Amino acid sequence: MGKIRVFGPVPSRRLGKSVGINNIPPKICTYSCVYCQLGRSSKMVADRQEYYEPNDLLIEVKEKITNSKINNEPIDYLAIVPDGEPTLDKNLGELIDLLKPFGFKVAVITNSTLLKISGVRQDISKADWVSVKIDTLDEKIWRKIDRPHKNIAFDSMLNGIRAFSREYNGQLVTETMLVKDLNDDIENIKKVAEFVGEIKPSVAYLSIPIRPPAEKWVEAPEEQKINRAYQIFRDQSLTTEYLIGYEGNEFAYTGNIEEDILSITSVHPMREDAVEEYLKKANSNFSIIEQMLKENKIIVSVYNDERFYLRKLI
Repeated sequence: MGKIRVFGPVPSRRLGKSVGINNIPPKICTYSCVYCQLGRSSKMVADRQEYYEPNDLLIEVKEKITNSKINNEPIDYLAIVPDGEPTLDKNLGELIDLLKPFGFKVAVITNSTLLKISGVRQDISKADWVSVKIDTLDEKIWRKIDRPHKNIAFDSMLNGIRAFSREYNGQLVTETMLVKDLNDDIENIKKVAEFVGEIKPSVAYLSIPIRPPAEKWVEAPEEQKINRAYQIFRDQSLTTEYLIGYEGNEFAYTGNIEEDILSITSVHPMREDAVEEYLKKANSNFSIIEQMLKENKIIVSVYNDERFYLRKLI
């Protein structure tokens, strides 16, 4: 069969333990993003096609679920997260229908390019959890960062996201990838935050490139800019989290103070009073924070005269 089409369960901070489903062949996409960890798109398309037979994928999913039960591996989601754009699959709606009887929640992660098509919106509306991508509200920046297929129109993509957010009754989240010197300036972040505020996701995720990107010049923004983006999103009353590849127990005291602080600050910045509150709960004091600062494990960032502590990301 070659390419592994169903994998996992794998840990994910957004989806717990998920079984991943590749519903299209690798690197077939509407985008060729500069930051993509899979490299440049090998085949850029903008029209929906049939790829794998949904019943064949179903057999593989069933096998994974059976093996997981035998090994006492929990499953939280069946996640349609191919190495390309899942909505290019004409059979996506049918696939979701076939997955539902297993009794697990179904997730879809889309780059949003085909949400202008009502049939695409209907298909992914069947999922319990959907992530839509919004990297910028500036068409020039969009062309530089996401490098879309020539038939994808920027405004209709944004209108498609708006339409989907109005129609969808499941859990909607957004993801914004921040790239140094491309879309990390204040003006761009404010416009994205306003747009995301308009569609009201349950969580707005901020990502940075953490794996080797398609283009070698791509870098993550400095921590100060990442914190600024987080605060701007929060100013829009958005529940905001980092999505930077670290897994951990958010705000749980596990007995290891340093690990807890690193875990929390990899999800979002901690305000100084929250750090003090946590240390009190852990029967500790600020000396551990001073040591972590000295070892460059965390840094301090100031926003609106408040001090925040962030995990050193880059």
